[in-house]
Amino acid sequence: MENTEKKNGFKKLISMIGGDKLVLIGAIIIVFVLFTSLNKNFLTFQNMINLLVAASLVGVVAVGHTYLIIAGQNDLSPGSVAAFSGVLAALLLGKGLPIILAVLITLVFGVLFGLFNAWMVNGIKLEAFIATLVTQTIVRGFAYIICDGKPIAISNMTFIKIGNYRFLKLPLAVWLMLISFAVFGFILAKTRFGRSVYAIGGSAEAARLAGLNPKRIVTLCFILIGVLTSMGGMIFAARMNAGQPAANVNLEFDAITAVILGGVSFAGGVGGMFGTVLGVFLIQAFNTGLIMVNVPTFWQNVAKGALLLFALSFDYIRKERREKELIAASKKNA
Repeated sequence: MENTEKKNGFKKLISMIGGDKLVLIGAIIIVFVLFTSLNKNFLTFQNMINLLVAASLVGVVAVGHTYLIIAGQNDLSPGSVAAFSGVLAALLLGKGLPIILAVLITLVFGVLFGLFNAWMVNGIKLEAFIATLVTQTIVRGFAYIICDGKPIAISNMTFIKIGNYRFLKLPLAVWLMLISFAVFGFILAKTRFGRSVYAIGGSAEAARLAGLNPKRIVTLCFILIGVLTSMGGMIFAARMNAGQPAANVNLEFDAITAVILGGVSFAGGVGGMFGTVLGVFLIQAFNTGLIMVNVPTFWQNVAKGALLLFALSFDYIRKERREKELIAASKKNA
């Protein structure tokens, strides 16, 4: 009787958390055990803070990607947008603009980049992959143009202090990530807008027939990731004391890998923010561990690529399983 109750309790735990999430939690534990055995400093309190700081920009971008990928879209421009935002904020502050005005102007550009991506996807019907690749190239070019190809040092001490401000021993960048996870996770799971994102990711045409406006929802998702990326880029620049046009290369690939690892289907319509949180934590622990055990940079790139391949393969397996379950359910109801 006791064993039966334990089994039932275990099954309830699996159904509540989700089998995929338990696999991720298990993977995180394995990564921690592996790298702690290779470097005893991996599991120290300070390194955990450093890990969260390193994850903060990827995490913020991953929040936007969660919405976009569930809606059946994606965005390859965040690395360029983050770099441009840091450079623009540094440039405006260097011209003597007040911090609030410099931040607002930079955020407006984040909105404009999101609108530009949405226009290419909705207006001229480009695939999101191609459209945002265009934006990635253009925005990175503008980042170099406005600073003449050179990093711009930030001398505004208030802005630097904001970027390095700590509350309860956690930097502002980490709080931005955690608040983004909580707020946008709630919106995605509990609001009409969140349900609309899932609906258009499942079938944009069916959502349109049901009275939703897929183009408007996609536009809002692109604006969301543009604003979040712009905010993250500014905080990153404040932490580095400079706006750097070459910064944040491949940021979007880390974010996409984290989101797919977290259970968001690349086909759209499936996933959630909790999985993204686990995915971000896993990929940053993996990246930090590689650095701490002195894996050469080129091999780090190979490892990251292998992790992305694993994420996409895992997503394919999940998709096949869901399709089989749907077929079995339709046969049962027939």
